[in-house]
Amino acid sequence: MNRHEFLRALHRLVRPRTYLETGTATGQSIALSRVPSIGIDPQFSITAELFADVHLARTTSDEFFARKNPLAHLPKKVLDLAFVDGMHLSEYALRDYLAVERFTTPASVVVFDDMLPRSVDEAARHRHTRFWTGDVYKAGLALREFCPDLTVLEVDTQPTGVVVVLTPNAARDGILPGYDDWLDVAMAPDPQDVPAEILSRSRAWDPEKLLASKGWRALPKLRRSKKVDAAAVRAAFDDVL
Repeated sequence: MNRHEFLRALHRLVRPRTYLETGTATGQSIALSRVPSIGIDPQFSITAELFADVHLARTTSDEFFARKNPLAHLPKKVLDLAFVDGMHLSEYALRDYLAVERFTTPASVVVFDDMLPRSVDEAARHRHTRFWTGDVYKAGLALREFCPDLTVLEVDTQPTGVVVVLTPNAARDGILPGYDDWLDVAMAPDPQDVPAEILSRSRAWDPEKLLASKGWRALPKLRRSKKVDAAAVRAAFDDVL
């Protein structure tokens, strides 16, 4: 299963009311949406047919989220599903996540692309290969280390894996304690010291098995609850957590 097949399945199961992505490029991923959506990319060139009410922002994600009301296009100022697929450097991916998280509920789902590089060369910060993930895998590791309230799941999609984040916490308000110290380590020069479990995908979920969890179908009901919390979401996913 590739990333777009996995994302298509999430749209079907999660039934989001809103969707946002960074790194829209040619529109292959935003074309999967059927709900009010935002696509952010300073150089998008849409070739896919879009089927939703979409606002395309030709700007960087940093500039977009610095706006007074970045979600003005959406009928609800909340993001039920988001896809982070912008600049292939870990600090950009982590900033995108923290910006998105400000507009989530515990029942929201955030997906990172290109999180399981197949080689050290593919994970380089400076591209020198045809296929390139950059070092965005570090963003998932940082969330595991600094945000134990999150559920971070690596998924063995083809070709370069994704990470799914459950139970985001809007109360973090874009602030990650320890970010500056992490940044000093994250920006280490190539070659990158890619952990063996990332290269081997030893803890990555089979996408079809993860999609079979009953938790996905529980999310729409949980979203309607006035007191939805992370504990309720984790309980819904008790068959995989």
